[in-house]
Amino acid sequence: MKVITAYCNLRADECLVNGEVVARRDAGSEDSWFKQIYRQQELAYPKFYKMDVLSQAGYLASEFIKRANPGIFEGYADDEIALVFANASSSAETDRRFMQSYQTGGSPSPSLFVYTLPNIVLGEIAILNKWYGENMFAVLPKFTPGFYLDYSEILLASGSRALLGGWLEVTAGSTYVFLFLVEQRESGTEFNNENLLHLSQTGSVAAY
Repeated sequence: MKVITAYCNLRADECLVNGEVVARRDAGSEDSWFKQIYRQQELAYPKFYKMDVLSQAGYLASEFIKRANPGIFEGYADDEIALVFANASSSAETDRRFMQSYQTGGSPSPSLFVYTLPNIVLGEIAILNKWYGENMFAVLPKFTPGFYLDYSEILLASGSRALLGGWLEVTAGSTYVFLFLVEQRESGTEFNNENLLHLSQTGSVAAY
């Protein structure tokens, strides 16, 4: 049975892992929200500061899933974990900053140009964890559980044994990040349309 064994919700002012709040934003801090999380949790990956906000969000959420469930990825070969992410705005936030670097600085910023594709976040996570499985980043009008359900059928039938899926929407005006791990197990939160939608909105399992 395909079940959700771990998940993370990252919002504008709090971060939840498996339904529990693990970090809250300090409105008085000069640091960005993602930098606050990074420092509060004492993470150690210097490349974090060079990432765009989309990659920072994906990195943080995936690390929270790993930290809350030690050993959760043990037992999988490096090509058996698939990554399937999506959002609605692609890399628009970084694209905007890249255009500004050209308009105000007279020349485009190479460090920003690297992140003007949304799928770079997949590469960042894969490189960090040495995962070489299938990966895909889709741009959709809204969070659509059916997309993940349908694509998981293909991936889990063609060699993948686990799926790290997610919705990463990070813009100047909003933060809506939901990452989840799907595995073949006998117990857990069933991987279905209703549960995905509920967890993405509330960060906790529905009582039914």
